[in-house]
Amino acid sequence: MGIVFKQSLQNTIIIYIAFAIGGINALFLYTYFLKDEYYGLVTFLLSTANLLMPLTAFGVQYAIVKFYSSYKSEVERDRFLSSALILPLFIAIPIGFIGNIFYEQISTWLSLKNEIVKEYVVIIYIVAVLTAYFEIFYAWSKVQLQTVFGNLIKEMFSRIAAMILLIMVYLKIITPKEFIYYLTFAYLLRMLVMMLYAFYLHKPKITFKLPENYKEVLGYAFYIILAGSAGSILLDIDKFMIPQKEAIAQTAYYAVAVYIGSVIEAPGRAMAQIIQPLTAKAINEKNFGEVASLYKKSSINLLLISGFVFLIVNVNIKELYQIIPDKYIGGLWVVLMISIAKLYHMFLGNNGAIISNSKYYKILLPYAIVMAVSVVFLNNWLIDEIGINGAALATLIVVLVFNSIKLWYVKLKFGILPFTDKTLSLFIILILFFFAFYFWEFPFHPIINIALKSIVLGVLYLFVVVKLNIAPESIAIWNRLKKYFLK
Repeated sequence: MGIVFKQSLQNTIIIYIAFAIGGINALFLYTYFLKDEYYGLVTFLLSTANLLMPLTAFGVQYAIVKFYSSYKSEVERDRFLSSALILPLFIAIPIGFIGNIFYEQISTWLSLKNEIVKEYVVIIYIVAVLTAYFEIFYAWSKVQLQTVFGNLIKEMFSRIAAMILLIMVYLKIITPKEFIYYLTFAYLLRMLVMMLYAFYLHKPKITFKLPENYKEVLGYAFYIILAGSAGSILLDIDKFMIPQKEAIAQTAYYAVAVYIGSVIEAPGRAMAQIIQPLTAKAINEKNFGEVASLYKKSSINLLLISGFVFLIVNVNIKELYQIIPDKYIGGLWVVLMISIAKLYHMFLGNNGAIISNSKYYKILLPYAIVMAVSVVFLNNWLIDEIGINGAALATLIVVLVFNSIKLWYVKLKFGILPFTDKTLSLFIILILFFFAFYFWEFPFHPIINIALKSIVLGVLYLFVVVKLNIAPESIAIWNRLKKYFLK
């Protein structure tokens, strides 16, 4: 796990800096510098692009991670990577052609409730294709076990671009409309930078000859493209459906709450960059002892770190909402529901990577389809009943139910669970800390209150988890960092 924690630590630092920048954007710059309807519009466009992206990527980014380490010669790898560049075009080009023919009908349908959407529908397709190729080149670097730069570009580039552009809106250098187009251009630059880095790591000899196992690759891509499309519905269908039922400004209020709750998954996003290819490699080599080890260690370490972030976010949430515009207060319960969903997902560690890189990957298709249908049904029902809180509740229900099914499935097929002898103790610690600090308030300015409560919570949490030796590898890294900074 040395390489996992080294790069995961670097990626975690990058992701938290990126989340800090994104937090400034989401909580302050977007809310104060951009009208609610434009903030909601940007959220809708990017979320809809994310729904379309798995289709345009053709599942290639996952196929690269799964199959690359199975090729033994440079020639086979070059054939495979060459195919990876071409395959997405067989879907992206027809989608663009059909979208152009029926553009008026599509744009009219998407803007029935909010007319502002109609002018910008083409951006959905452009961002989807650019993001698809970004992910392909990012996967290209992952299989070289070089994840830090790609993670830096993925997490930082668009957030920094958005920050600069929002400041330009405030200074009236550009208009809100121009902001949307310049942000789209930033996604193009991000993809080009990732492409150059991927080619720097490994520039294949481009060939139009398919790899010998191309049928297996195409079959895997077909299943993953459908499973990935269904899976992305869970992440972004709420932000797509809210504007179909509510004023688009509600999407902005929801987006702020979801962003706050999503901070919990930052450590998992960091660790996933390196642990996914390692899981694929262990499975390809039939080293199931290593698979089990990665499963348990990723689970307890992510629960430890993400659990701490969960506490920091939720015990300070009332104070946090006091420093952003009052109209966003409707997202208070959304934060709690989304953060619980994210924490449970983190607890499962590399569960998804085990299934998607094994011979059982085909189960992901029916699984994802049922999950997608469920979340669409629940959103359609619950948004009408309780607005944006309904969207969050739909996400929470689906995550709890379907992640539990994945937990059971890995146990059934591999005979392994993510639990360690410290898992229950850590859950009890998280529950006790939550109730101990949630109702505790200082009589000062909200920012001072957040700082004081976070410091006290952090010191006590660190003391308890070190004393009980909850996650030895995370604690070992903490000790190394402490020695480094105290030299």
